[in-house]
Formats: sequence, C-alpha cells, structure tokens
Amino acid sequence: MAILNVLKFDGPPDRLVWKYPSDELATWSELIVHETQEALLFKNGQALDLFGPGRHTLSTQNIPFLSALMNLPYGGDSPFKAEVWFVNKTNRMDMKWGTASPIQLQEPRFQLIVSVRAFGQFGVQIVDTRKLLLKLVGTLPALDQEALGTYFRGILLMNMKEIISGYLIHKKISVLDIHAYVTEIAKHMEERVGSIFEEYGLRLFNFTIDSINFPDDPAINRVREALAKKAEMDIMGYTYQQERTFNTLENAARNTSSPLRDVGFDLGLGQSLGQGLGTAVGQTFSQIVGNPAEGLGHTGVMCDECRKPMPPGSKFCPNCGDAYRPCPNCQADNAKDATECKACRTPLGIICPNCGVVAEKGKFCHECGSSLILTCKQCQHTVQPGQKFCLECGNKLT
Repeated sequence: MAILNVLKFDGPPDRLVWKYPSDELATWSELIVHETQEALLFKNGQALDLFGPGRHTLSTQNIPFLSALMNLPYGGDSPFKAEVWFVNKTNRMDMKWGTASPIQLQEPRFQLIVSVRAFGQFGVQIVDTRKLLLKLVGTLPALDQEALGTYFRGILLMNMKEIISGYLIHKKISVLDIHAYVTEIAKHMEERVGSIFEEYGLRLFNFTIDSINFPDDPAINRVREALAKKAEMDIMGYTYQQERTFNTLENAARNTSSPLRDVGFDLGLGQSLGQGLGTAVGQTFSQIVGNPAEGLGHTGVMCDECRKPMPPGSKFCPNCGDAYRPCPNCQADNAKDATECKACRTPLGIICPNCGVVAEKGKFCHECGSSLILTCKQCQHTVQPGQKFCLECGNKLT
C-alpha cells in the first residue's frame, strides 16, 4: 500500500463522523481539516492527537502524543500506522423524532384511555470529539445523521411519554388542551434530555414538538362531539335535560295515538318551549305524560275508542259506548285486548276468553272459572296474550 502524503475529508456530506479509509501514514504528510471539522488520530484504539481547522504537517511537533508512543524520528518519510477520524461540528437542525406506535395514557378529565402520538425535530452539534468517538462511535467506520437519531430515539420516547403523562395526570390537563402546552413540554424535554446528550459529547438545542395527536381514537371523537353539542346548547340557551324534553314533546306530537295530541300538545308547543317557555312548561308536560287522567283534571279520562272525554265514574263511554278498562296505576282507558297500559306500561292482566273479564294472575278466571291458558286451536301449542300468530305452526290466532 502506498504511503499517504495528503489526508483530507472525502466522505458524504451527511456524515457526522468519517474514518479515513487507510491507516498507512508517513511523517511530513499533510493533514487538511476544514473550517467546520476536527481530526483525531488513533493508535491501537487509543485517542491521541486532536487537530483543528487548517493544514497540518504530521511531524513530531504536531503529533506529540503519537511521537511519544512510537518514538518517531525527526526527519525522513518513516511510515507508521494510525487512524485518522474526521468529525463534522456543524449544527444539524433537522433531526427528526416521533413515536413509532401510539402511547396508551389515561386522560384525567374524562377518565378515558387514549392513544397519543407525537413527533417533532431537534438540533444537535458535536462539541467534544474525543467523548463522541470513544463513547458512541467505537469501531464503526462512520456515523451519519440517521444513525445518530436511531441511537437516541429510545431515550427521547421514554422521556417524552413520562413528560406527557406528567402533564396529563399531575397537572390535570385534558388531552384536548395539551396543544396549549407544547412549547412548555418541549422546553422541559430539552432540559431533561440535554444532559444525556452531553455525556456523549453532543449539545442538544431547539427541541420542538410539531404535533401531539390521537390517531382515529373513538373515545376522543365522542368527547369532541359531546363538547361541540354542549357548546351548541350553551349558545342556544338550554340544557341537555331540556333538549330531551323537547324531543319527547316532538315525538308525542308526531304520534297520532298519543293522548297529548288530542288535548292540544302538538309540534308547535314543542317549538314554543324551545323558544323560551322554559323548564316550567316542560315539568308540567312531564306530569301530564306520567298521569293523563290527572293532567285532564275534572274532564275525566279519554276514551280509547273515540278519543272523547268520559265523565268521572263512567263505566262506559257516553259517546260511543265502549267499556272503560282503567289502568290500575294511572287510570288511563285501554283497549279491551290490551295486555299493558299504553300510557305507563303497567301490566293489565289476562282477559278471559269466555266472559271478557280482566282476570288476575292464575290459570282460571275468577268470574266464570274458564281456563286462562291460551292455546292454538290448530296445534294446541301454548301462546301468550297479544300474540297474533302461533310460533309452532304459524296459524293466525283470533
């Protein structure tokens, strides 16, 4: 191998550390170090002489540590073996970092388990060539920007997870408000991790967080929808309970079988409530829904057949003659074949198929003694009250 006379950096521009490919040197060789670089000589794995920017002649005057180790002569072109490492000390501003997978955290405000991702960038500069080469590079032939980011990614993500968790849990900050603290979190992160970089001869600066997001998290989406709905209600001037009342009014007005429609509660009233009648009317409406007979006062109850009021104490409707079948809970009139009250859903018992009397729970009618166990006339399979078809043979029941 030829003995080298001129040594200079000849590596790719993205290299932070580059080792000269040959170790066959000679005294009086010229070492050229660029303005943003430093060069370090190694012998048998030991870091010896360090050269700054400029043109250096490898003589005993410029390489005292190596001369003391090898007893180099003062003249001639005596060859010797030594490694030359070039270190680029320019500021690297575009070092990327980011969470490879979402971080699972518990949100303190809504007590949700959320998936958090974060990414950003930082700057780094080599300030101690010896420390970097001895602690980080070792026997590698080169160190580029991507490799440096890979080395520190685990340290960055571990500390970032801890810091974000601290802000959410200890400072009681909601995940929806975390973006207001990204500058503070970034500064805290730089202070926390900066000392770790210094141990490897590096200076960390300009650590930034570009985004903290929640990728397709259904829990966060529901919270956002709920908060948007709450903001809309605050602007309109009503609460969630009032909105439910409005919806009940509207549904009742659209239901033609509802007793409220016959006493004047239509959709227009629901709209009036929304425009300012307030909770007082809503409470009155709730009372009417709970007890139709009580809401109608002295007019009695409404006939289930013709929808006309029946006087108190009536057993038959004076308008159509339909029998009054009261609910034991709310006294509302019901159809003769109803098994539960249409107003309050209270069970009404079983109608005797022989005499038509509403029988109590049991197997036989207390009025005429007929059997209350209903069966299909075609297959004799037991059927339930109100069932229209036999589940065994499909026969239509009468």
